Amino acid sequence: MRFTPALLYALSASSAALAAPTSKRAVSALAADTLASFAPFTQFARAAYCPLSKVTDWQCGEACDALPGFQPTLTGGDGNAIQQFFVGYWPQDNSVIVAHEGTDPIKLESDLTDINFFLENLDSTLFPGLDSGVKAHNGFADEHAKTASTILPEVQKLISEKGATQVTVIGHSLGGALAELDTLFFTLQLPSDIHVKGVTYGTPRVGNKAFASLIDSKVPDFVRINNEKDLVPIVPGRFLGFQHPHGEIHIVSPGNAVACAGDDDGDDKTCTDKTVPNILFGDILNHLGPYEGISIGTLACN
Repeated sequence: MRFTPALLYALSASSAALAAPTSKRAVSALAADTLASFAPFTQFARAAYCPLSKVTDWQCGEACDALPGFQPTLTGGDGNAIQQFFVGYWPQDNSVIVAHEGTDPIKLESDLTDINFFLENLDSTLFPGLDSGVKAHNGFADEHAKTASTILPEVQKLISEKGATQVTVIGHSLGGALAELDTLFFTLQLPSDIHVKGVTYGTPRVGNKAFASLIDSKVPDFVRINNEKDLVPIVPGRFLGFQHPHGEIHIVSPGNAVACAGDDDGDDKTCTDKTVPNILFGDILNHLGPYEGISIGTLACN
């Protein structure tokens, strides 16, 4: 069973009443050089969609060309049952990079508006010591669990071999949801002196308010970038108990972006929730970009 557009519209309208903001968000224009500084991470997110044979050799076209010196050391997934991913070392930042592939935006929209998903507790082996109130989307949590135990040893090995001081997790769409889970996973699994950074694009809501608050406290270096009227970031709805963590950057138009501080509350007209109050106001093509001139997806891998 799937929500009809009419029902989605009604439920989206209800979310404002059921999740009324407690305080007005602080919104500020993003400087052009700050916005431009995200380009390398956008290229990593783009590369995650490329055939793994090309990623392994770092010969994936424009995305790989834009990131000379990156050293991929592990690739995996099949783009079907398991989302593709790659791990490697980026000397420019002395950082281990973990990037996750997303999925077809039409399929993701359909999955996220399916009534069969629910919030569940995270695996206590992967995420030790969490309060029972912290919950995440069952589909995202299950997908994350398929690769977490493979990726972690590679990250630990690179930290040891390269002396990396940072782990940067990147993803677009479903890959962004996996990257968000990874930021918490690595924070809990790695030594406290390893800085964990997350940069995601067009990410759906991953967990409940307790989960979002935990990301805010554990992973302060987290940014989620939304493009114009992309509808994926507004689902699943807040009225279903989901909430984004802090860190939204909303590209209002090319070269024009704002940083939306504070809670995911739909309060400011220039942030995503107000720009796209329900999916009928969204444009799924904005999900693919371009993010300041860089498109992300299978068709953008060349």
